[in-house]
Amino acid sequence: MNYHQYHPVDVVNGEGTRCTLFVAGCEHHCKGCYNQSTWRVDSGHLYTPALEERIIADLLDTRIQRRGLSLSGGDPLHPANVTAIEHLVTRVKRECPDKDIWLWTGYTLDQLSDSQRAITKHIDVLIDGKFEQSQYDPELLWRGSANQIIHRFDLSKS
Repeated sequence: MNYHQYHPVDVVNGEGTRCTLFVAGCEHHCKGCYNQSTWRVDSGHLYTPALEERIIADLLDTRIQRRGLSLSGGDPLHPANVTAIEHLVTRVKRECPDKDIWLWTGYTLDQLSDSQRAITKHIDVLIDGKFEQSQYDPELLWRGSANQIIHRFDLSKS
């Protein structure tokens, strides 16, 4: 998996102070996308074990309390990213159980493959759906267009 940016302190992409990873790879190519540079799967930088260690360390850092991890892109659920993302979210839930995980994807919940759906068992919030320029609304919280849905999962029932 490749990524474009990692922000160890972010207050924009989800509730509270967070760590945010922007991955590479998106097959949706939404008209008006603000992050077109992330579309190519081979763009950006190689996601490494060292970066994963840093994400975990940042989430556990008591000097800056972070509520959780946000995954965006690109698309974290692009088929090329699924294995690495599943590993990361499983590890975060195991090692940082008090942290929540938010994930943005252009797929809708009902379009997810079995391997993509497996990831939703480890995340707290899924914002789904392609960005639709005709439904753009700058007043929306956490979404770019009105068609996108915020799904909150109750992981205690898993």
